Amino acid sequence: MKLNYKRTFLSGLAFLAITAFWQMYDNVLPLILSNTFHLNESITGAIMASDNILALFLLPFFGKLSDRTGTRIGKRMPYILFGTGVAVILTNILPVLDNSYASSPTDFKFVSFTITLGLLLIAMSVFRSPSVALMPDITPKPLRSQGNAIINLMGALGGIIYLIFSALMYPESKTKDLPHVNYQPLFIFISALMFLAIGIMLLTVKEPKWSKENELIEKEHPEWDLTEKGEGNKARLPKAVRASMLFLLSSVALWYFAYNALTTWFTTYCSNLMNKNLGFASTCFLVTNIGAIIFFIPAGIIASKIGRKKTILIGTLTFSLCFVVAFFVTTGGHESALFTMYIDFFIVGASWALINVNSLPMCVEMCAGSDTGKFTGYYYTASMSAQVVTPVLAGTLLKHISYKILFPYAALFAFLSFVTMLFVKHGDNRSEPVKGLKAFEDMEL
Repeated sequence: MKLNYKRTFLSGLAFLAITAFWQMYDNVLPLILSNTFHLNESITGAIMASDNILALFLLPFFGKLSDRTGTRIGKRMPYILFGTGVAVILTNILPVLDNSYASSPTDFKFVSFTITLGLLLIAMSVFRSPSVALMPDITPKPLRSQGNAIINLMGALGGIIYLIFSALMYPESKTKDLPHVNYQPLFIFISALMFLAIGIMLLTVKEPKWSKENELIEKEHPEWDLTEKGEGNKARLPKAVRASMLFLLSSVALWYFAYNALTTWFTTYCSNLMNKNLGFASTCFLVTNIGAIIFFIPAGIIASKIGRKKTILIGTLTFSLCFVVAFFVTTGGHESALFTMYIDFFIVGASWALINVNSLPMCVEMCAGSDTGKFTGYYYTASMSAQVVTPVLAGTLLKHISYKILFPYAALFAFLSFVTMLFVKHGDNRSEPVKGLKAFEDMEL
């Protein structure tokens, strides 16, 4: 049994588009809300959490709905195409309203910006769960860590493309002391990237054929199924598996408490505490993405040798320690020590790879194949629940205590995710690692 790399890369194009968008959203929108609309930290945090509030309801809904959908192009692709198409249009409206408000502020423009943003977030929610569920649909259970490594690699590639473009277009020399920064070129670039990625998927991904082939493989291995038959012969989780699922979802929520606080507030943290601009923050996140990209594939390989759980435990503990280091580096007042931030953020990215590559496969490992979209929705419900609370909570702490609280806050929640992962007992299915030149022989292109 071997992973089909070509299929996995193509199915990952949707995640590339999604990650590029959210990287821009998390980095730029707080600056627009703060600098253009002059909103305080708590209100900005509440708006930044609104996408996660919508996602709490919409991601499980569209994940489950896609499980029950059947069309000529598959059950996931219709949602991917529709959601992306609407998102591309709305993404290009936002900077127009931002620039217009900056030149001539009116309540109507602010309301229009808010409504457009809300519709955009709904459009993004339509295809997020179906996009992520596509990989498990076409990948046998023992290979899903490696498959998820490829998906995350594609996502990181989307993020790094955004960050390179952002760093080149908006260096400090061009934006310093400007009363208003025009982000329209950035929004146009990201919407074009999304359109291109999904267009390639439409032409190349054969979802019904690939899903059917995977179903036949899984029927040959009933031992992979951890569910039991309940009322109406429906698959359900045994009590012990359900407990593992709850602890896993708790861990997911906790590490997103840490990471989303960082991605939401680090740009303003740099501005207020370090006197650094978007260019520096983007470079730090660029380094994080490089670290993740380098470690995505090794994260899957490591999991095949020592198990998904141990790999995640290493990632969460390292994650927490990196935030402790970042606190001392950024509050020490030594300009030369800031280079250490790049090293630290690189390790943050590597740790995030160890965590992210293996957590979704652990989740969908515990469910029946027909429920992949629904359990993907549960996974995102856990992550989004944290992301609903953490921008507001962290923003309030930054406002009323100090911006210095950001990294201790992240370190605490990262360590708590390590603790809850200790209680996860299922979903750690491993395939035998392939060694030597055989690893290259097994690559299907």
